Amino acid sequence: MALILPTPLPPPHAGRAVISAALTETNVRVNSDFRGDQIVLYGAVFDPASRPSDVIVIVRGPDQPVRIARKSKIAGLWINSRPVVFQGAPGFYIAASTRPLDDIARFGELRRLGAGVDHLAMNAPAEQKIETRYGVRDVVVSSLGADYLDWERAVVRLKTADHLYDVDEHGVRFVDRGLFRAEIPLPAEAPIGRYDVRILLFQDHQLVAEKDRSLTVEKVGVERGLYLWAHRRPWSYGLAAMAFALCAGWAASSAFRRD
Repeated sequence: MALILPTPLPPPHAGRAVISAALTETNVRVNSDFRGDQIVLYGAVFDPASRPSDVIVIVRGPDQPVRIARKSKIAGLWINSRPVVFQGAPGFYIAASTRPLDDIARFGELRRLGAGVDHLAMNAPAEQKIETRYGVRDVVVSSLGADYLDWERAVVRLKTADHLYDVDEHGVRFVDRGLFRAEIPLPAEAPIGRYDVRILLFQDHQLVAEKDRSLTVEKVGVERGLYLWAHRRPWSYGLAAMAFALCAGWAASSAFRRD
């Protein structure tokens, strides 16, 4: 794996700190033998005043709708409730930092930046409606009511269990004066698509600089052909899959048929 060094730092402006960063790999190729990968990022902070700095690295994969249901016990039977579909949830999300996020920035800033799984902006649009409340028009309310946060936490919990969401409070390390390194594990279940990498520099609880990078996770070989076929021509792919299943079933029954 070739090492791509960070681009040269621009000259500081009015004593402000600046940051530069680069990924060692910007394209992850997925085939049938893919068992996960490691995203490695190097960066540097240049600050004429040598002030204490913290770095947060956010890696976010393509958004995917999440469909979840709650089990309820009715007449002694566990039955799934009507499913709720959340939009805006990233298919992959990791926030790595030099120390706990709450020690780096205030709640409002973390929420604005979407830094941390507790601050992801996701919603269930099918459960929303617009009403007039107490004389105020166009108030957006959710049919989930007070349970909304429980549903949202359920999305995070399921993604975390699948190793697709994580917060690593010590995932960014300063390896030398101003030079830092972050390692982000990419599981085999990571979705295909473009990933956004955001590098945030904080000083005294304030965001002072940031950089954006990206990487691509793509299928290669036969897997790529099948993936593109399934997404671009789903009807023909579905018919072909059904035909293959029928042929395979007929062949198996013929092979094991007894006279």
